[in-house]
Amino acid sequence: MNIQLFIPCFVDQLYPQTAFNMVKVLEKAGCTVQYNTDQTCCGQPAFNAGFWDDARDVCLKFIKDFSGAEYIVAPSASCVGFVRNYYTKLFDNSSRHNDVKDLQKRTFEFSEFLVNVLQVDDVGASLHTRATYHDSCAGLRECNIKKEPRKLLSKVKGLELVEMHDVETCCGFGGTFAVKFEPISIGMADQKLVHAGNTGAECIISTDLSCLMHIDGYIKHKGSKLQTMHLADVLASGW
Repeated sequence: MNIQLFIPCFVDQLYPQTAFNMVKVLEKAGCTVQYNTDQTCCGQPAFNAGFWDDARDVCLKFIKDFSGAEYIVAPSASCVGFVRNYYTKLFDNSSRHNDVKDLQKRTFEFSEFLVNVLQVDDVGASLHTRATYHDSCAGLRECNIKKEPRKLLSKVKGLELVEMHDVETCCGFGGTFAVKFEPISIGMADQKLVHAGNTGAECIISTDLSCLMHIDGYIKHKGSKLQTMHLADVLASGW
């Protein structure tokens, strides 16, 4: 299958190794992976801040950049969820309406693409650790992703996955929520860290680096020994 990567802004700037690891996993699964260097943002930050006209310009560029791609795969349920659920709000009853509908059908988060499209759940990864999994709000509620990452993690040799209490509760990031409502955001991160710590896990895994960035920041603030890993980094381990 021919894949066009979409790499979110914060992954490109802060966690590029996760993007490279995603390429490794997809190529090992038999995909031909391409990356359009003209790509920018999906438009979510401007949309969420209320600047819909500006967001529409960014989203229009996204539509053009990925026109003709067989599949678009991203290491972020947040961005995928935005494309799937909110592009129609910006382009409904416009000349781009059908383009958006087509785009939404071709856009996938990394774990759901592996499991549901490629029908792959074992990529030969190994990681000897005890871990717990964090369901991101976007992955769980906007993309309906629950079983896919767990199915992939269950096949990682040496990995013991333990579910934390209240696993579906938000970590407190929520984009600008963490800035506008800092005390609440910190309290939610603290709750997530307590629940993760109670499992005896050494690592928190998720599909969304935005969540992991927030959680990791709080981990460092508390001086905890817990580590954070994106699913793609886990699946690229031990080769």
